[in-house]
Parts: sequence; C-alpha cells; structure tokens
Amino acid sequence: MASPVRIAVAASLGGDIDGAWWPHTASVAGELPELIEALHPVLGEVLDISINWSPTEGAPDLNSMTPRAMSMPGWHGRPQRLMVVVGRRAHAKLLVVPHMTSSPPCVMVLRRAVAMPISDAQQDSPLFQTADCVVRAAQAESSSWASRQLDAQVAESR
Repeated sequence: MASPVRIAVAASLGGDIDGAWWPHTASVAGELPELIEALHPVLGEVLDISINWSPTEGAPDLNSMTPRAMSMPGWHGRPQRLMVVVGRRAHAKLLVVPHMTSSPPCVMVLRRAVAMPISDAQQDSPLFQTADCVVRAAQAESSSWASRQLDAQVAESR
C-alpha cells in the first residue's frame, strides 16, 4: 500500500452508519483493493459493494459546509455519499468523505461516524457541528437507501 487507508469502522456494526472512509483521490475504484483489504478482518471476504451516487454527480464540498450554510434551503436535498460493503461474515455502511476534504473536518467526520468520544469543548465548536450535521444527514440517507440495497442483496442470494 502506497498510502494508508483512511477509514474508521465502528466496534459494533449494524447502525445506520458503521464508519467512514476518506479516499486519497477522486478515483474511488482505484482505491477499492486497499479498502477491501482493510475491511477483510471485520467483514470476511467481500462479496458486493453498492454506492448511492453516479460518476457524473459532483461530490459534496465539506470544506465549505458550516452549520449556517447547511441550514440554507437545498442543502438537505443533496445526499451524502454512501457505500454498503457486504462481506461473508458481516456488512458495513460507510460514509464516503470526498477526497478533497481538508484534514480537520474529515477527522471530525470520521470520529463522529464511529461515535468516538469527543470532548465537551470540541462539541461546542463549528467543526463538530458541521461533522454532526454531515453524519446525521448520512444516517438519514442510509436508513432508507442502505436498507433497500441490503434487502435486494438478500433476495438475490435466495
């Protein structure tokens, strides 16, 4: 691996969001082998991957998101990027953080996505508030989209 996989996975899977992945480039497909390798110990052999965006769809810009900007009309109509990775032993629903996101907001999104402890002082920061809004939006999107994906995969395997 040229660069380490930037991923956070919850200790317990089965939530609306089980973690987050921050690819290094816009070429998500090029980084899938490393992601699959990183998830193998948790999921087992990866059998399927589903995403909720098209290649022509622009990625959300987390660098420009602030709690104020996210309260503006139209923000909630743009879904966060999600990926369902189905393994032989388990599956994980991941929020895919756009590669161009700067480190501070991304790290906070990764931490928030797996419910890592965050100090009270940090919870009062705009950075946490932004990450919290992003993860909550992803959870809402995941609760409908990921469930439909998993139901379809289970039906196909029967």
